[in-house]
Amino acid sequence: MASEDVVGKSTGESAVTTIVNLAEEAKLAREGVKAPGHAILSVCKSLVAGGVAGGLSRTAVAPLERLKILLQVQNPHNIKYNGTVQGLKHIWGAEGLRGLFKGNGTNCARIVPNSAVKFFSYEQASRGILWLYRHQTGNEDAQLTPVLRLGAGACAGIIAMSATYPMDMVRGRITVQTEKSPHQYRGMFHALGMIYRLEGFRALYKGWLPSVIGVVPYVGLNFAVYETLKDWLVQSNSFGLAEDKELGVVTKLACGAAAGTVGQTVAYPLDVIRRRMQMVGWKDAASIVTGDGRIKAPLEYSGMIDAFRKTVRHEGFGALYKGLVPNSVKVVPSIAIAFVTYEIVKDILGVEMRIAD
Repeated sequence: MASEDVVGKSTGESAVTTIVNLAEEAKLAREGVKAPGHAILSVCKSLVAGGVAGGLSRTAVAPLERLKILLQVQNPHNIKYNGTVQGLKHIWGAEGLRGLFKGNGTNCARIVPNSAVKFFSYEQASRGILWLYRHQTGNEDAQLTPVLRLGAGACAGIIAMSATYPMDMVRGRITVQTEKSPHQYRGMFHALGMIYRLEGFRALYKGWLPSVIGVVPYVGLNFAVYETLKDWLVQSNSFGLAEDKELGVVTKLACGAAAGTVGQTVAYPLDVIRRRMQMVGWKDAASIVTGDGRIKAPLEYSGMIDAFRKTVRHEGFGALYKGLVPNSVKVVPSIAIAFVTYEIVKDILGVEMRIAD
């Protein structure tokens, strides 16, 4: 989703991730906003900083990310993964160390451009919304409200998620396939080609709708909660955490963790539905999805609403939160690391494309 992710975010991310799940600090001007910078070098620096942050954060929690997806899509009549610890042990025993990181290469290939575009889009959206808000209110000292921050974050998440969605769809399938799968995707490009030839172009966007919907609460709340917490801590100097109107890395990490927790909890059911829709139409699906030969095949879904209805009817409301525990364990450090890494890399590169202090 916006939980990578978007929802789950990545998811979301997810949905997003996606996501997610990830924000550049919108630094508000006290005396106005600098003119937008259009220098190519500044753009590249901003994108590189976002890409590094996204790739590093997802790699750090790759085993938990894979387990989350396996729990989300496994056949309810053939349970192989019963929890976080048991699931990780099962993957290790059956597939070894490489199994814990299966799909991580594809995830990084997706999350780097996704995060880069998301960070950059948020910065531009924040600047534009703030300019429009000040113009309409006539108050040159006005600052972004939490609602406006949420809007900027949601716009950035939707743009980034839509631009890279086929890669996320492919990543989901590669993640769940095992050595015993009837047909193996050999990599991201092979999977993209196979899905396009066998299922058509639209198949690359299966689950796109719940991902877009999930971006709003997941990415939007990530940005809004993170920025609001930071502003409150700086202005009130609660607990003496702000020094010279700047927060330390640990405090920023805590703000990012709180933001990720709120976003992923609200959007998580949409991330589950997205993953299940991505498996529909997969002729040679992995056994984790289809079950053994004597087990019932996975349900087919005609759309998002149908997926919600059948999931709750056949597995109960709790099925919408399958994989929430490993996702909660991973999303907090993932989002927090992404926030802090972006700011550190941004400072190292001397990124100037931001709203000035």
